[in-house]
Amino acid sequence: MADWIVYAIGFLAQILFSSRMLVQWIISEKNKKVLTPRLFWQLSLLASFLLFVYGWLREDFAIMLGQAITYFVYIRNMQMQGDWRKLPKFLRIFLYIFPIIITVYGYNNSTYDLDSFFNNEKIPLWLLLLGSIAQLIFTFRFVYQWLYSEKKKVSSLPFGFWLLSLIGASLILTYAIFRKDPVLFVGHSLGLVVYVRNLIILKNEKHEVDKK
Repeated sequence: MADWIVYAIGFLAQILFSSRMLVQWIISEKNKKVLTPRLFWQLSLLASFLLFVYGWLREDFAIMLGQAITYFVYIRNMQMQGDWRKLPKFLRIFLYIFPIIITVYGYNNSTYDLDSFFNNEKIPLWLLLLGSIAQLIFTFRFVYQWLYSEKKKVSSLPFGFWLLSLIGASLILTYAIFRKDPVLFVGHSLGLVVYVRNLIILKNEKHEVDKK
């Protein structure tokens, strides 16, 4: 596949990720507290779908690892907000099995193997480890968010989510610089601003509550 198509898929995914953060940021600024609109999770799922494909086409294990986990967390949050069952049944089934389909397809058609991911000359082992650790931290924010929301019985984005976002994004940005990946670089550069701002909003919100 032509490089420009691969990068187009990646940039579209990052545009969607940035859009979800922009929507969340604007709504939170307007209400003076951190909120999680339904559109946030809808855009997240679509963007994750595209970024997983981008990682597969780039033979980048670190990207695929992060998206494979958060993908299902996005689905769970849509379920908690009552939006998942509004999707057509065939689409829900496809989204559930998509990561499995693309993995099985790749192996059965010999389009990739473990060597292409773990012995990629373009990604030395130390860089792969950095990218994987960064993705795990960035991904864990949604595992944390999921457990927190399950406990509270409502989909929300707590302080820990934004702190892990800031740490994970900083590491991924470092990975992107060494990897020379413009998709990751642009996406996470913009994200850092939103993460810092949400931490400030949450801190101010807590201050207001303590005053009362």
